[in-house]
Amino acid sequence: MKALFSVSDKTGIAELAEAAQAAGFELVSTGNTHRELTAAGLSVRQVSEVTGFPEILDGRVKTLHPRVHGGILASRELDSHAAQLAEHGIDTIDLVVVNLYPFVETVRGGDASLEEALESIDIGGPTLVRAAAKNFPDVIVVVDPSDYGWIGERLREGSGAQVAPRFLSLEERRELARKAFQHVALYDTTISRYLGAGNGVGRGEATLGYSKLYDLRYGENPHQTAALFADPLSRGGIASARQLHGKELSFNNIMDADAAWRVVSDFTDAVAVVVKHNNPCGLAVHSDQPTAYERAFEGDSVSAYGGIVGFNSPVTAATAEAMQGVFYEIVVAPGYEPEALARLKKRRNLRILEVDRMSGHTVDDVDVRLISGGALFQSPDAIDEDPASWKVVTERRPTEEELADLAFAWRAAKHIKSNTIVLAKDRTMVGMGAGQPNRVTSVHLALRIAGDKAKGSVLASDAFFPFEDNIKMAASGGVVAIAQPGGSIRDGEVIAAANEANVAMVFTGTRHFKH
Repeated sequence: MKALFSVSDKTGIAELAEAAQAAGFELVSTGNTHRELTAAGLSVRQVSEVTGFPEILDGRVKTLHPRVHGGILASRELDSHAAQLAEHGIDTIDLVVVNLYPFVETVRGGDASLEEALESIDIGGPTLVRAAAKNFPDVIVVVDPSDYGWIGERLREGSGAQVAPRFLSLEERRELARKAFQHVALYDTTISRYLGAGNGVGRGEATLGYSKLYDLRYGENPHQTAALFADPLSRGGIASARQLHGKELSFNNIMDADAAWRVVSDFTDAVAVVVKHNNPCGLAVHSDQPTAYERAFEGDSVSAYGGIVGFNSPVTAATAEAMQGVFYEIVVAPGYEPEALARLKKRRNLRILEVDRMSGHTVDDVDVRLISGGALFQSPDAIDEDPASWKVVTERRPTEEELADLAFAWRAAKHIKSNTIVLAKDRTMVGMGAGQPNRVTSVHLALRIAGDKAKGSVLASDAFFPFEDNIKMAASGGVVAIAQPGGSIRDGEVIAAANEANVAMVFTGTRHFKH
């Protein structure tokens, strides 16, 4: 029996090789792995001794040889295969332990050259893995160092076995093969994404490559299983957040925390947001962070209870003090002052997340929605918009202050479920209507939430107004200016209603549906 070892990550490899040798395997390995194993006192042959051919092209070609792949791929059940092995003097290889060149680690920081990236693409490793996984009824394939422990124990327990695969059951070998194919699939997907940077929607084929971080207690509901996966090429974002305090995160916690982080990351000025059920219910921009928080909270203080709070600047002690007395599930921010963190940690049930902005090769930059039988891919809703380019369509132009509030409300609207209506004043969201089947109901809800604060506010609508009733309702509640995409067949009637109410209106020319 032969065991072939060729690994980039040497963690735990000597212990597994020692167990294999004790079980009767003859050890074979490639250059650096060979040095690691011989340094551990093991008797190991170089692959070049087996193939009768040296490593060439700076190690690009080592294991790509019939004496290696014939020994792996031969069916032990076929006499014809056994005869061919004997004819060519090829021994079977019954255990293959491989992990691949660190391509992800090389390119993830974003500063690797193309030449460095290409040299980190493994060729022989994936070929070995696929060959061994294809023939898993006869070969044990191992790609994950976390499996070394239990496999090593099996090898020691079964050291008297005459046929290598018998150390593990067929189902165990099948699972190792599945894991091996998935390992290579993720590796290849990552390389494909790197090479196709910036064109994730335009390709004729697409695969999604994510690495599992950990299981969650359950999904959106207790009867659903769930896990968190990370994009190997990206850094930052909620998936890699550092939890500084609090109990474990749930599926819904992560979804809402991500919604909060996406909102605050979309603003360059200091901003605070309160998110409930994936929608911002409070949002405010202010240079003084405690003021931004208080205004966001007051935007809908009822809905804020049990919500998620997000900031795009480090949380100050004054902000932490301002948050006292309100129950929140999570706080999300890029950092915390020591005194702020100490204050927040006094809350036993509060989860505290420290999040970095996204960096590295976020190469595809696509929004993916799974549907029955397939998936929808689209580029993200990340268009640069200049309010100065918006078209004023009413007799009254918005004032400078109104235009600033319209720009704020317009940016907020794209983060809220359609049909979206946002009311804002002093760059603070004072009312919001979301997810309604008709727009007039969203206007009604926004006005009801805002109450007296609607007077003198501006309104942003994520899509055009189909009827003038929306304008009349908004004006009756005290709205003084409106931003909307325009493009309805009844734009004339809508503009006329705005002029009649002395409401300023601008057409943005774009819409921001979020389904």
